[in-house]
Amino acid sequence: MPLEVLLRAGSDVANWHGTGMGVMEMSHRGAAFGDILERTLADVREVLGVPANFDILFMQGGGLAHNAIAPMNLLGKPKAIGAPKADFVVSGSWSHKSSVEAQRYGDVHVAFNGKSTQFKTVADATDWQLRQQTDYVHLCSNETIDGVEFSTLPDLSALGIDAPLVVDCSSHIASRSIEWHKIGLAFAGAQKNLGPAGVTLAFVRQDLTDRAMAICPSAFEYKTIAANNSMFNTPPTNAIYIVGLVFEWLKSQGGLAAIEANNLVKANTLYQAIDGSSFYSNDIDVAWRSRMNVPFKLATEALNDAFLAQAKTAGLLQLKGHKSVGGMRASIYNAMPLAGVQALVAFMQQFEQQHA
Repeated sequence: MPLEVLLRAGSDVANWHGTGMGVMEMSHRGAAFGDILERTLADVREVLGVPANFDILFMQGGGLAHNAIAPMNLLGKPKAIGAPKADFVVSGSWSHKSSVEAQRYGDVHVAFNGKSTQFKTVADATDWQLRQQTDYVHLCSNETIDGVEFSTLPDLSALGIDAPLVVDCSSHIASRSIEWHKIGLAFAGAQKNLGPAGVTLAFVRQDLTDRAMAICPSAFEYKTIAANNSMFNTPPTNAIYIVGLVFEWLKSQGGLAAIEANNLVKANTLYQAIDGSSFYSNDIDVAWRSRMNVPFKLATEALNDAFLAQAKTAGLLQLKGHKSVGGMRASIYNAMPLAGVQALVAFMQQFEQQHA
């Protein structure tokens, strides 16, 4: 999170706006938190450009829980005879997890699976094997583990598919503009770009809020949460407050357009350093490279431990790649300044000079 946000949250932790209590101590039904919630909702809608026909819901459980919450909310009124249907675009580890979880609630079909290319690229949407009678299509628009990102979302109507697109955008929400006209449901755990772990944002087109399965718990039902302004059950008040601070910070930085431009500079700086080296490599299809999560490998894995140890000494942390893919991974979320990326590049070049 941005340092400015952390410092402000710290100064408010015991006494928010002279109330004599911190947000963690407030009643979620009180006027003070009510003001925080309404202001945060307004800023989220403004900064992300969320259309008026979408409900913005603060929920809990993160992206993994939403892998169940989404199908339970969308498969209750199937449009075809038989089991409700969901099609999945599997572009990496997270969308694979989503497809497996959804099998508990309906007939799941994998319309595209990038496993055959080790999740290095994604086929054009016209080549996906989508079903005409599917009730929704799910994709993860940025795969944190594999470093694959959708630069644009598919237009299902142009593909002849009359079904909503569900987008797990947890790891790049608020990093770039969003094509809301292509989306039926989007959800995002807050802990990458929006705030602390503990709150999840769901953006639900209002015509989809009455499709829940009978087994869907009321605390997870979009219609119920929307009707109660995200306070059907006690919400994660302090996490929502910090999300509000993050959106104030986003506005102060110039909004989404400025943030996206900065993210492009950061990503290009790092990818250029990798591509310009014979010591480091990133083998993701250039058209599908993530701006947020940049995996890369050294010339030999035998140097991985030395790289991480020296990086830590240089103040560069959490660079170890996910165990399923190995190598390194630099996550350069919104709050990471360009200077941080430049410091990483300088270290990488120094390390290469020492070990190439």
